[in-house]
Amino acid sequence: MADSANAGGSTSEDELVRVARIGKPHGIKGDVTVQVFTDMPEERFVPGAVLSVREGSPGTRSTVTVSRARWNKHILVLGFEEFSDRNAAELHRNAQLFAAPATVTEDDGWYEDDLLDFTVRHPDAGEVPLGRVTGLITGDAQDLLEIALTSGETALIPFVEEIVPEIDEESRIVYVTPPDGLLELFQESDEDEPEATR
Repeated sequence: MADSANAGGSTSEDELVRVARIGKPHGIKGDVTVQVFTDMPEERFVPGAVLSVREGSPGTRSTVTVSRARWNKHILVLGFEEFSDRNAAELHRNAQLFAAPATVTEDDGWYEDDLLDFTVRHPDAGEVPLGRVTGLITGDAQDLLEIALTSGETALIPFVEEIVPEIDEESRIVYVTPPDGLLELFQESDEDEPEATR
């Protein structure tokens, strides 16, 4: 892989934004799954895009060049020119991928790390929490906010302004206004599961 110091152009390493994390290898040609942290994957991961790689110790930095990109259901699969086979891909599992900020809109976006463990409340329920944020699932058409409800179930709600109207970063609170019955669907699905046959 190339030295990142020669690939960042006028953007310094400190100005780069995280756009993905490399996951497990996919197939035998060096492709990898990635956890996406950008609102613009179709623009970020086009063939020819050069990304900065950070892994291991703080001084271990390099670059990779995207050779192909495709969606496998809701998971993005990338190929890099530098990864020739599955073994090469495995060496970089959990590496973080960075790129220059594209727009103010993206830099102001919300990512999973920003919201983890935020308290979830309904604006009309006072101090009573509904649960806490446990994940943000990035989808091709729509993102989903994963919530661990106080009742013990896990709920997925669309991460859109109509349902998530406010995020109080200072107080670490996410306010949600789900449609009537949405959260109850997740509770009922768990209660209706048949008992395992003994």
